[in-house]
Amino acid sequence: MSELPGWVHVYSGKVRDLYVPEGASGLHDADSVLVVASDRVSAFDHVLEPGIPAKGELLTTLSLWWFDQLDDMPNHLIPDHTLVGDTVVERIPAAVAGRSMLVKPLDMFPVECVVRGYLTGSGWAEYRASQSVCGIPLPAGLRNGDRLPEPLYTPAWKAPLGQHDENISFERTVELVGADVAEELRRLSLHVYERGSAIAEARGIIIADTKFEFGADRTTGEITLADEVLTSDSSRYWDAAVYASAPTPEERMASFDKQIVRDWLAANWDKTGTPPELPADIVERTAARYRELLERLTGA
Repeated sequence: MSELPGWVHVYSGKVRDLYVPEGASGLHDADSVLVVASDRVSAFDHVLEPGIPAKGELLTTLSLWWFDQLDDMPNHLIPDHTLVGDTVVERIPAAVAGRSMLVKPLDMFPVECVVRGYLTGSGWAEYRASQSVCGIPLPAGLRNGDRLPEPLYTPAWKAPLGQHDENISFERTVELVGADVAEELRRLSLHVYERGSAIAEARGIIIADTKFEFGADRTTGEITLADEVLTSDSSRYWDAAVYASAPTPEERMASFDKQIVRDWLAANWDKTGTPPELPADIVERTAARYRELLERLTGA
């Protein structure tokens, strides 16, 4: 966490730090929020050591690119510069430039809007036990990594820091945010996923699943896309060519996200006590996959 002139730190999550302008007493009365992405990496609800070099900058760049692509969806970004006379003044401090977004504060909904296009991860584990994902019945005979008949919206309750997020039913979402908002969150989540998937597939990339967060604009009430969007931390990305040609279901899921970290940790830690330090080769392989995804999606 950095000391930033003109800004006051108000919150740190697993991988992001939030600041408000000096003079604001907190998020509730700030006119803008500085979201700084660190190089920290988390898995299984733990922050791991060491971080992934340049991860904050890579993920911020990817989020900003996706916000540009999703131009039919209101988002929380606001201009990161202002004019003073004829001079352009950057609002983001130089110390965190490249890994920060300037955003408007929203009234955030306590729901993680998860969309699954493929059967994998915890969904695969549940399917093997009950032929369903988050209680939604699925056809028999699906394999690990198979594309689902249609994308599934499977919301989760956003738990306070230090607690586990919890999968919830759509009916529970209605109880939390009301029927109209719940319906709109589902519609927008599926829309953004399907549009993002089409853009990624044109570049040889599969978005297997992802999660979105939304909030209400404090002036208009408009539901607005917030937080990160379609990054390697919030999404499961696969290589489409490998997916089409790999000899086994497991081998086709070549990942561009932090699955390398998850897999290593699952094989080397029993999820009790403090997680072990990540080996240097796991750190570098993860960083390389983050860089490759950014390059393939954006062409940069």
